[in-house]
Amino acid sequence: MKKITAFTAGSFRRLTILLTSLLATLLLYQPATAQPLSESSNPVTAAALKLVAFNNDSRSALDVQSVKTLVDYVLGSKSGKEATLPQIQNTTGAYYEYDTKIGFPDFLQYSFSGQIPLVITSPASLRYSQWSSLQGKSRKLPGRWKPLAHNGKPVIIRGTQRDGITPDQTTGVYYEYDLKRTLILLHFNEQQVLVSISKQMNISDVGKKGFILGNDDDWNYYYSGETGSAQAGLGWVKSYIYDYFSVAVYTESSSSPATVRAGIFQWIRAGWSGINFVQAEHIIKGMKRHSKNLKSILESPNLPPPEQIAATYQWLSSLPPNELVAKYTALQQARLVLAVTSGKIKSPETKKPNALAHPPKEQIIDALMLEYLKIALGKPSLINKQIVLGMN
Repeated sequence: MKKITAFTAGSFRRLTILLTSLLATLLLYQPATAQPLSESSNPVTAAALKLVAFNNDSRSALDVQSVKTLVDYVLGSKSGKEATLPQIQNTTGAYYEYDTKIGFPDFLQYSFSGQIPLVITSPASLRYSQWSSLQGKSRKLPGRWKPLAHNGKPVIIRGTQRDGITPDQTTGVYYEYDLKRTLILLHFNEQQVLVSISKQMNISDVGKKGFILGNDDDWNYYYSGETGSAQAGLGWVKSYIYDYFSVAVYTESSSSPATVRAGIFQWIRAGWSGINFVQAEHIIKGMKRHSKNLKSILESPNLPPPEQIAATYQWLSSLPPNELVAKYTALQQARLVLAVTSGKIKSPETKKPNALAHPPKEQIIDALMLEYLKIALGKPSLINKQIVLGMN
C-alpha cells in the first residue's frame, strides 16, 4: 500500500511539472493576435515599425520575417476589421482592413502603375500625386508588374512622392507634403504580396481651406488656396501634418471570386501650435473613405481596361501646354460655379487672383484624368467629354 502511494505521489509531481512546461510553451508561442494591437509590445506593431525603419534607410536589409508577421495578421481571423494602434513618437495610430473583388495582377496595374495616376484609385483622398526616383538610385514604378515566381527574389522599389490631398470631411482643410516611399513585391505561401510603406519627410505645407462640393462620392472639390479651415470658428487656424507613416499590406486572398485583402497600419500627428488633435477614429474614417471609393471603382463593371486608361493618360500628357490649360480652365470655372451655387463661396471670391490659377502640368493632367474616370464610370462630370477627350 505504501509503495502504491509513493508511486502515485511521484507520478503526480511529474505530471504537474509536465503540465507547467506545456502551459509555458503555449504562452510563449501564442499567436500575435492574442495581444491587442493597442499594446506597444504586440509583435505585429513591432513588425510594422521595422518596415518603416527599412523605408527610412535605403542601406538596410529587408526583414522578411516582419513582412510574414504582418501578412499572417492581415489574413488571420480577428474580432474586427479596425483597431487602435499604440502611440509612437507622439503620433496617433489605427489599423483598418478591407477586401476588394479583383485579381491581384489587375489590382497592381490599376493602383501601382507608372502609366496610371494614383488619383484613379484614390479620387476622394488625393488631389494629385507624383512619384520621383530617389537621388537617381531608385526604379520608377513599373508600367506593368510581372508576376513573381514562387522562389523569386523580392522586388524592392524606392522613391519619393509629392501628394496633395482632398479637403477633410470635417474641417475642409487640405494639405500638401512629401513622402519617402518603398514598394515591396514578394511571394508567400503561394500568394503574391505587395507591401507599400510611406514616411513623411518634413512637416507639411500649411493647411488650406477647401470644400467638398455636394456628395463626397461625386469627387468634386474646391481648393481656395487660402490658409485656414472651412469649419466654423477655425477659419484662422494654421494647421499642419507634423508626421505621418504607414505600412499597407495587399495580398491575394484564397476566397472566390478573386479578392485582394488590404490591411493598413497608419500613424498621424496633425494639428496646430504643435498640438496633435488626431484621434484613432479620425484615421479610420479617412481609411474607410478611401476604401469605399477604391472598391466602387475597381469593382465597377464600367471600369475601362488598364491599357485604355494608360493610353488616355499618355494622350493628355502629350498635349501642348495651351490645350491643357484651356481644358483645366474650363474645369476650374465649372468648380467655381458649383461652389457658388452650393453656397460654399460667394460670387466675389471668384474674382480673386488665385481663383483660376494654373498648377504644374502634372497636377492638371491628374485633374483631367479624374474627370475622364467619372465619364467612364457613368458618373456626372463637371466638364463634358468633348472638353476632356476632344471627342463627342
